[in-house]
Amino acid sequence: MEERKTDPFQLIGFILIAGIITWMMYRSSEARNAESEISDSEQFQTQQVDSVSENQIIQTPELVDSLELEQLSRTYGDFSNWFIEKQEESVVLENDKLWIEVQPKGGQIKSLRLKEFDNYLGDPLYLIKEENTDFSIEISTIDGRIIHSNDMYFVPRLEIEERAQVLIMDTSPGSQQGITFRYVLPDDGNKLTFQISSRGMESDFSTKFPARFTWKTQVFRNSKSIDYENRYTRLSYGYEGNKDRKLGQGSQTSKTADQVRWISYKQHFFSAIMIPRIPFETAVISSQNDARTKELKERFTKTFTTTAALNSTGSDFNESIEFYYGPTDFFALKDLEGDLEKSIEMGWGIFGWINRFMFMPLFNLLISFFPHGLAIILMTIIVRLLMSPVTYRSYVSQVKMRILKPEVQEITEKYKDNAVKRQQETMALYSKAGASPLSGCIPALLQLPVFYALFLFFPAAFSLRQQSFLWADDLASYDSILELPLKVPFYGDHVSLFPILASVAIFFYTRMTMSQQTLPTQPGMPNMKVLMSIMPVFMLFFFNNYASGLSLYYFVSNLLTIILMLVIKNYIIDQKKVHARIEVKKKRKPKTGGFSARLQKAMEEAERQKRNRK
Repeated sequence: MEERKTDPFQLIGFILIAGIITWMMYRSSEARNAESEISDSEQFQTQQVDSVSENQIIQTPELVDSLELEQLSRTYGDFSNWFIEKQEESVVLENDKLWIEVQPKGGQIKSLRLKEFDNYLGDPLYLIKEENTDFSIEISTIDGRIIHSNDMYFVPRLEIEERAQVLIMDTSPGSQQGITFRYVLPDDGNKLTFQISSRGMESDFSTKFPARFTWKTQVFRNSKSIDYENRYTRLSYGYEGNKDRKLGQGSQTSKTADQVRWISYKQHFFSAIMIPRIPFETAVISSQNDARTKELKERFTKTFTTTAALNSTGSDFNESIEFYYGPTDFFALKDLEGDLEKSIEMGWGIFGWINRFMFMPLFNLLISFFPHGLAIILMTIIVRLLMSPVTYRSYVSQVKMRILKPEVQEITEKYKDNAVKRQQETMALYSKAGASPLSGCIPALLQLPVFYALFLFFPAAFSLRQQSFLWADDLASYDSILELPLKVPFYGDHVSLFPILASVAIFFYTRMTMSQQTLPTQPGMPNMKVLMSIMPVFMLFFFNNYASGLSLYYFVSNLLTIILMLVIKNYIIDQKKVHARIEVKKKRKPKTGGFSARLQKAMEEAERQKRNRK
């Protein structure tokens, strides 16, 4: 058997292989340790990054605040703290009439609602909402800065006093310097007292440019017909003792007034009225018509703006202003101190007197016993009965003119080529018969003040608002019985029934009037019969968007006039007796004096001068 021997090369190979394996295992262990160290290092770096990011997020608000403070400081100087948001919520004041929300920014009213009323859609009625009103004070500092209160942030403090809530809004409570707004709302009523004051600002505010305020309001639409509502939405003001004035209804009007006692932003049936404790020495007021601005989507009717200087002592200012927020009701405003009822458009001169001292008290008495629609009918009957003597005189004049018509035609035919002679003979006939063409016009003229006063009364009668009668759901607005698919020019997009009835009554009244008298037809002059015939059509278009209460009055009034004329014609006036009296008067010697004689003498003198010139 062969003996096995150890091969030295084989042994050396095993040793080398073992060494290589040992070295490789060692290197692998170092690599794992290195990877572990790298992983730990990356994790540590990641943690550092996360930590830095977290620190940056935490520090960001502080950095932003610092930037804001720096910007505020550059803009407002020492007053920058007044413009830092305090994160305060709005405060609500409320009594039986008003609900008011006052916001910290600007310290001004954010929302104001009249609790007793709704708008035409049945929604709560707001006079202030959605930033439609801005009340801001502009202050000039001695270093040339101009700051506005509506950019400031106020700290509110609500106090309850005897029979009133008091809200104090301060830019810097506890500080010796600041601006304070003070709202005082009594437990009842529609008045709010607003006091503005500054303290410790003698060395900061400019005395050369006193603080002034701006009161701007976009007036909400609150009625069905924006055109009708806009017609009676108007800015008015009282000034210089007992004077009052209203701005025009144009697209934009402005006025500078002195010694202003009150300023009324009247939106037809509701008003916001400013009443300063001391009249403003000078105020600039303006009105802009917004009803036709498409971008506003018929949400607003007008924009009113007032700018005036605040009363000041040195450079500090102290002003107390009362605000009335409520219905534009004649009796409610009359009960308040001052002459605020003049903000309601009742008419000037005799028209205003008739409304204030006759129609307003009479209608107010009637609605205390009867529904509003019936009260309108009763007031119409009373007015027509009071005017019946005038109607009687007018009808008698028409009868006389109709009796004399054949003789007037004979004179016209006889002197058709001589206009002066024709006129002289006609006037002589009228004088002998005791008749006059003017006797039919004078009664009509006497009725004009009543007619126009009532035309102004119904839009001003707040008590008619949202009062229904028959098919009309609101006597202060139109009584639509049919909605049209399109808007007819000058007519509207609906059909109102009361204007149709009124137009029919006017048509029959004009027909009766034209049949009773001879209307003049001179060459070059408009045909009066045509004009009177188109009057009912004009009324139909004109009143389609007006208050149905007004159309109801005209319908009943013309209907009563027709009935009165028929009664006078058939039961009171005997035409044969009138004709007999005329014949007796014609036989008498004509009077040498009087208007007719003087007129005839003047015509004869003119004719004589004409012959002399020829």
